[in-house]
Amino acid sequence: MPDPEPLPVPDPGPLTAAATAIDVPSAVAELELKPALEAILMVVVEPTTTAHLAEVLERPKRVVERALRELAAEYTGQGRGFELRFVAGGWRYYSRAACSPAVDRFVLDGQHARLTQAALETLAVIAYRQPVSRSRVSAVRGVNCDGVMRTLVQRGLVEETGSEPETGAILYRTTQTFLERMGLRGLDELPELAPFLPEADDVEADSQEGSAIAEAVATSR
Repeated sequence: MPDPEPLPVPDPGPLTAAATAIDVPSAVAELELKPALEAILMVVVEPTTTAHLAEVLERPKRVVERALRELAAEYTGQGRGFELRFVAGGWRYYSRAACSPAVDRFVLDGQHARLTQAALETLAVIAYRQPVSRSRVSAVRGVNCDGVMRTLVQRGLVEETGSEPETGAILYRTTQTFLERMGLRGLDELPELAPFLPEADDVEADSQEGSAIAEAVATSR
């Protein structure tokens, strides 16, 4: 019997772009992990989760977690003036407690000066909205309030009071010092807001609300 003819091999045709593409690491994935983590943590406002950092840097979560803990240990071992802490479900830099006298003197120098309008508005929003996050205060005022919030905390007028269960954002409230400075026996003595609010159906996202609240607080002084 004659040998059977071989079956024809189908022509694969031109290679598609997907078939010829080569996986090229992104610029972020090629960065050295620890310096990249340090760069991000230098600019965060609220504690950042390991999962978020891993997603941004395109690395496995366990690898990022290990790098963060190694960085924290390195800073402690070197006796640096700052430390990397896991707080409220995320990572963030903080001044080391041993250096607090220097930080206090730097921040509190001139603490008896009058509050600026921005500080008064921020303090007033916290008084009426507490407990409230920094991002919420910024949304009400329409401007970033991070620097002002730090000043209020250092002056003892505002303090941390836990975190939001949903987002992990740190919440703030006024202190006993705030009541003493305002001459109030309690928050229930704050004046009603209604006479000071602008005529609008929704002033939540308008910076006018910060001014209105500040005006209301000013009447209680």
